[in-house]
Amino acid sequence: MKLKLGIPKGSLQDSTIQLFGRAGFNLYVSSRSYFPTIDDPEIECMLIRAQEMARYVSDGVLDAGLTGRDWIEEHELGDGKTGVVESIVDLVYSKQSFGKIRWVLAAPEDSNIKSAKDLDGKTIATELVRVTRSYFKKQGVNVKVEFSWGATEVKPPTLADAIVEATETGSTLRANRLRILDTVMESNTQLIANKTALADPAKRTKLENIALLLKAAIEAQGRVGLMLNVRRENLKAILSLLPALQRPTISGLSDEEWVAVNTIVEEKTVRDLIPRLKAAQAQGIVEYPLNKIVL
Repeated sequence: MKLKLGIPKGSLQDSTIQLFGRAGFNLYVSSRSYFPTIDDPEIECMLIRAQEMARYVSDGVLDAGLTGRDWIEEHELGDGKTGVVESIVDLVYSKQSFGKIRWVLAAPEDSNIKSAKDLDGKTIATELVRVTRSYFKKQGVNVKVEFSWGATEVKPPTLADAIVEATETGSTLRANRLRILDTVMESNTQLIANKTALADPAKRTKLENIALLLKAAIEAQGRVGLMLNVRRENLKAILSLLPALQRPTISGLSDEEWVAVNTIVEEKTVRDLIPRLKAAQAQGIVEYPLNKIVL
């Protein structure tokens, strides 16, 4: 059994390879090849632009792939096959962060355009053409939607009246003196598969296992483990300081007056938490990294 898996080429490529690494799969990409190697003999990888992933998965060229919800919807609004692609798991990560992106409608700050209604008869530049047309159709606004090959944020007001563009923080839009008017859609990465591939028990099991490990790697992002020892008489005070993922694990030690506490916390809280734990009489405090958390 060989699972044909599409890896997104472009902005998501590096973060996807890093995520697979944390999940336990080592991907090796050559600048001269679109076929990365992976240390799993049951997987065959191919680099495909995220914009085209849904098409090749739905056509059966690939069994599965990673792409954004935005490009899945763009595909489904077009002439491609529908109903043959299934989302296996939501993977909330992007090129800069572990969060969703937004496709927003934006116009020049110094323009009179305050909402979508003000764009009737005007030109919108975007890479997400079909979704944008659908958005304005629902708004009852007649616009001309033009495909943008890139650098979309520099087009208003000379080449377009407004744009629909993807953003994580909005900083690029602000740097180009654009004001966000509305959110057209939110998107995050998904692992999708062709239903024909999912009908193969071996491929389905493989995909479910990949999804489990990728999700576990995302859950571990930004979290660390803490181990410490404390006297039983001080345990209540220690537990009151720990914002655990579930509940801390407490184990007895050879000295019955002491216990070991093991828990998971947000990494950003550790610099404040460790001094407080020490002040509460914790000893032998150890912070350790996490690769995966399976919920």
